[in-house]
Amino acid sequence: MKCIWFFLLISPVLQASAQSQSKSLAIVRSAFIYDTAPFPQCHAATIAETPKGLVTAFFGGTGEGRPDVCIYVCRKDRGSTTWSTPVKVATGIRNDTLRYACWNPVLYQMPGGDLLLFYKVGPNVAKWKGWLIRSNDGGVTWSKPWALPEGFLGPIKNQPVRLADGALLCPSSVEGHGWQIHFELTRDGGKTWLLSEPVPVPPPAATGAEPNSEDEVTASFEAIQPAILVYRNGTIQALSRSKNRMILATESKDNGRTWSALAATPLPNNNSGIDAVTLKDGRQLLVYNHVLPPEGKSRGERSPLNVALSPDGKTWYAALVLEDDHTGEYSYPTVIQSSDGKVHIVYTWHRKKIKYVEIDPARLRFEKIKNGLWPPTIKK
Repeated sequence: MKCIWFFLLISPVLQASAQSQSKSLAIVRSAFIYDTAPFPQCHAATIAETPKGLVTAFFGGTGEGRPDVCIYVCRKDRGSTTWSTPVKVATGIRNDTLRYACWNPVLYQMPGGDLLLFYKVGPNVAKWKGWLIRSNDGGVTWSKPWALPEGFLGPIKNQPVRLADGALLCPSSVEGHGWQIHFELTRDGGKTWLLSEPVPVPPPAATGAEPNSEDEVTASFEAIQPAILVYRNGTIQALSRSKNRMILATESKDNGRTWSALAATPLPNNNSGIDAVTLKDGRQLLVYNHVLPPEGKSRGERSPLNVALSPDGKTWYAALVLEDDHTGEYSYPTVIQSSDGKVHIVYTWHRKKIKYVEIDPARLRFEKIKNGLWPPTIKK
């Protein structure tokens, strides 16, 4: 309730006067993770806070899906303003003659324990397999790879959330025979696993989509790569990328065991990854491309890259534009809030570098998103 009043009571005069300054007020620092690297392309960055500082991971190689694509890690120790050079920590080498690409790393710092790094290996997305390595020194050294049990992939893009009962709720999805999200739970840091109940999908008539080509929107909701938000009343919400020109949502009221049917949100989606985090003050912060694909199409460009806020996961406020020059790709963000209250975002920059942005969420200024349109006053 305090969070909602915070949105309602903010002075319109103060809000309007700050909108043009939003970026300079809120952004503490913005920089590339590295200047040079032993690979030409990179993608799918993830970030975590450890007792020693920040760690980011991503995949790099000659191109997504190629066998030389590996998982790399960079560290930024506490008090430092720079990141270490990329270090290779996982490959897709299966044996002397077989090698696959690595995909979509996901970092998670176990409270008082290891830093976990989930990732996928396979010839393509439909046939990839989940793997896990661990670090007990803040990402400096790593264990040997451990294969997740058959039928489990771990968190597919976005980070797990630790529930009140101690379980890790991992947002996952599959893409082999249609897009479907699901959730996996582990109570022992990734050693044993359970599946949640399937997320219901409404019938095609309920979605309003009218497809007539392979590139156009699908007849029913298809979602992947969910991001988890947790509310003070115990409700868990997952927001997902989709093929349906909109971010889709589902909710659980029993700690992620069962989920409501997928439903549309008022926010557009360009068929690209999103991420979200529940802030310490109870607000929800979302990083995504606020791009509505052309009518009937499922894909849109991956610029601009936006930050939005919500008190309830239903009404959203435009807060920040991170990139908006439309000359390339700004995508696949990951966002966390560190112990000092700052928000940290990493994302793909033109597939050539990983960009890092630190934000002071207390300085964000915002304006309500109406009818799915980003307010022109909130700009880069």
